[in-house]
Amino acid sequence: MRAKPEIVLKNGKPSAVILKIEDYEELLERLEDAEDIKWLKEVRQKALHFRTLDSPLLPCQGRNNLSSSSPIGL
Repeated sequence: MRAKPEIVLKNGKPSAVILKIEDYEELLERLEDAEDIKWLKEVRQKALHFRTLDSPLLPCQGRNNLSSSSPIGL
């Protein structure tokens, strides 16, 4: 049986809650799960971008061209 949380009042208004540590940890896990689900939904709505296998070897835009000083010709 789960214990009911205790509500702490300050000036007649709720200001804090006392609950079992197990309940608090479960609450944190549920919050993290909800944040993960929200992030996953956002990521799934974005378009996917793929690169070819040789794309890491191609010069990046905005970078200095190092091909003349690179020993492997990057």
